[in-house]
Amino acid sequence: MHVAVAGNIGAGKTTLTKLLAKHYKWEPQLEDVVDNPYLDDFYNQMERWSFNLQVYFLNSRFRQISQIRASGKDVIQDRTIYEDAHIFAPNLHAMGLMANRDYDNYRSLFDLMESFVQGPDLLIYLRSSIPNLVSQIHKRGREYENSISIDYLSRLNERYEAWIHGYDKGKLLIIDVDNMDFVANPEDLGTIINRIEAQIHGLFE
Repeated sequence: MHVAVAGNIGAGKTTLTKLLAKHYKWEPQLEDVVDNPYLDDFYNQMERWSFNLQVYFLNSRFRQISQIRASGKDVIQDRTIYEDAHIFAPNLHAMGLMANRDYDNYRSLFDLMESFVQGPDLLIYLRSSIPNLVSQIHKRGREYENSISIDYLSRLNERYEAWIHGYDKGKLLIIDVDNMDFVANPEDLGTIINRIEAQIHGLFE
């Protein structure tokens, strides 16, 4: 069983991944933000480091998926390989922050990797408005995220919605998180778990 949680920066992916891993006793696969050698440089100088960062994420997530499939365990993954390729990299390219040859190189690498991987059994997409994202980003206080602009988040949100609209890799569950607090309110978490249960039972019918 491979479940993945997708969503924009600040949507609550890591938090929900940890809560669901605990509830279901799934193994969590978290995004590597602490040991990532490019994040600080990227947010300070996006054009210089965008290709390096995206290749790092691509490599990291391809390795994660390979390990998930090989392990035979029930795993919940924080962010997917598809988000890098369909949202973050094309956004950087469109903003003029990734050169054409670097983007073409990146896409070629992703297309090759994608031919070796399967989509998750269930994708949980956390839909959020920009004010909610900004509030959550400020609340967690990661220094390298201070320079993220509202324009950047808005562009990402538009790409997320377009990607989700055409998503066809497996089961999809969309959760609107604007009016939810699944950390402080157990009822909100219960609502999400009930919706996941309905999807999971559908997988095995």
